[in-house]
Amino acid sequence: MDTRKTAILAIATVVVFGWSTVMAAMGHAAALASLAPVLGLTVQQVVRALRTRPDPPAAGVPDGQDGAR
Repeated sequence: MDTRKTAILAIATVVVFGWSTVMAAMGHAAALASLAPVLGLTVQQVVRALRTRPDPPAAGVPDGQDGAR
């Protein structure tokens, strides 16, 4: 990953977990417990969106698995 994507990922992670820390400090443990899966999913989606994807194979290029030579 390049530096910009790493910075965005770090900022998003800090914001999400910082928000949950503030909720816990304010005494909203019940709300935090019910939202914990959402926090994890948010971080997972940010990470998945920022990862580089390999280019798909070009159309019409044989992959060698059909027995053709």
